[in-house]
Amino acid sequence: MTRVFGFLCAAVAMLAAGHVQAQGFGFDMRDILGGGPNFRGGGYNSGYGGGYTGGYGGGYSGGYSGSPIQRSMVMLPSGYAPGTIVISTSERRLYLVQADGQALSYGIGVGRDGFRWSGTHRITAKKEWPAWTPPSEMLRRRPDLPRHMPGGIENPLGARAMYLGSTLYRIHGSNEPETIGQAVSSGCFRMTNEDVVDLYSRVSIGTVVVVKN
Repeated sequence: MTRVFGFLCAAVAMLAAGHVQAQGFGFDMRDILGGGPNFRGGGYNSGYGGGYTGGYGGGYSGGYSGSPIQRSMVMLPSGYAPGTIVISTSERRLYLVQADGQALSYGIGVGRDGFRWSGTHRITAKKEWPAWTPPSEMLRRRPDLPRHMPGGIENPLGARAMYLGSTLYRIHGSNEPETIGQAVSSGCFRMTNEDVVDLYSRVSIGTVVVVKN
């Protein structure tokens, strides 16, 4: 009987711990960030202990980027000047326009229903390992979120962020590669950390970003 009672107590404790996490006390951000089966950002971790170790090896080489949608060079007779970023939310692709009708194509995650948008902006800021301060609109939906998270591998903005005009939207990294190609965000465009580091190295402040649905 004592052994059975002990087992029941342990079960109750486990259920209680799960309830606390579900209530957001661990700052579980899966509903904001996509929450794929391999979600690795479920807890707020203020400690960041060093450099990015995601295996990024440099510029485009046609190799593995950690994304289910691999970088590739494609034909894109868009009429846009080389260096322009064209985002197709319907295709879940980001294109960096090159010369001769070509573009470097990246897989991205886009806004879920009700959060997709279109328009033309410029990159107004670039940050490495950016901190994250949830906007007031998001805090109204999720008052349990931290008011600020320092940059680091657990941060939802990932390894790099490029800020679009005066909007709240960014092109940024993610440690959830399984969500690339899905409609998961609150309007930002997410890439794998490897891909966002690659794009970051190729564009500058002032780059035109065209978002099309």
